[in-house]
Amino acid sequence: MTSLSGVGFACASATVVNAMSTGKGAAFGVDLWLEARVKLSSSFRGVKGRVVGMKESPRLIELCVKEVLKKFGADNLGARVITYSDIPVAVGLSSSSAAANAAVLATLMALGEKLEPQEVLEIGVKVAIESGVTVTGAFDDAAASLLACGVITDNEKKRILKTFEVDPSLKVAIHIPRGKKLYSGSLRGMDFSSIAEGIEKVHQMALEGEIWTAMTLNGILYASVLKHDLAPTFLALSSGVSAAGLTGKGPATVAIGTPEKIAEVAKKWKSLGGRIIITSPARRWISDEIAGNR
Repeated sequence: MTSLSGVGFACASATVVNAMSTGKGAAFGVDLWLEARVKLSSSFRGVKGRVVGMKESPRLIELCVKEVLKKFGADNLGARVITYSDIPVAVGLSSSSAAANAAVLATLMALGEKLEPQEVLEIGVKVAIESGVTVTGAFDDAAASLLACGVITDNEKKRILKTFEVDPSLKVAIHIPRGKKLYSGSLRGMDFSSIAEGIEKVHQMALEGEIWTAMTLNGILYASVLKHDLAPTFLALSSGVSAAGLTGKGPATVAIGTPEKIAEVAKKWKSLGGRIIITSPARRWISDEIAGNR
C-alpha cells in the first residue's frame, strides 16, 4: 500500500492594483498564512478535503490536488487534504489563492515532485477559474501569495512583469467591517469600464515605482464602483501612512506604514467597529523550483 504525505504554505496578499477592470494587477504578500496538509494513499477512494475552522467548501483544494495528481500520472492515488488558515475569508485578502497554492505545494511534496513557480501558479489559477472562486483568475494575488513579495502582473497573459520588495520594517493594518463578506464569484459580469482608463494609468504608476500612490488611488476608484465605505481609507491616510485602500473586491481595507503610523491608524479605526488585524509584509521564502523534499 502506497502512503505519502506533504505540507504546503502560502500567504495572504493585499491589492496594489485590482485587475478586474483591465486584466492587469499588482499585489504584495502579507504575513497571514494558510497551511495545507495532504495525504496520498492507494487505499483512499477519491479526493476529499476539509477546511478547518471555517464553513467553506473544500472544492477548490480538492480540485488542486486532483490536477497535480493528474499532471504526474498519479491518478490511481486517493487523497485527503486539510487546510488551516489565519487568513479571513471573502474579504479581499486572497484566501482562495493561498488555499490553491498551498494545496498544490503540499501535493507536490507528497509526490516528491518539483515545479517552477510559474507552473504552480498556472495550476492554481486554472482551478480557481474552473471552481468559480475568481473573476480574473487572480494571477496577481496568486503570485504575491506564492512568492511572498510584491508583484506587478499581466493577468490575461499570466505574466509577472516586475517584482518588488516591501520594506520589512513597515507594518500592515487591516480593517474588516463586521459581518461582511463578498465572494468574487458574485461579481461576475459586473461592469468596471467606467474606471478602466484610470486603473490603466494606476497600473503604469506601479510599474514606474509609485507603488503606494497606485495602491491608494486604486482603492478609491474600486470603492466608488463597489459602493464600499471609504472612511477606513481616509482615516488611515489622515494618520500619514504610506498607502491605504480597498484590497481585492473588499470589503477589507489595508493600510501600510511605519509602526507608529499604523498604531495611530488602529486607534482611529476602533471608532468604526469591525475587526482590526495588525501584521507585517510577508518575507520572500521560495526558490525557483519548489516542493518535492519529503
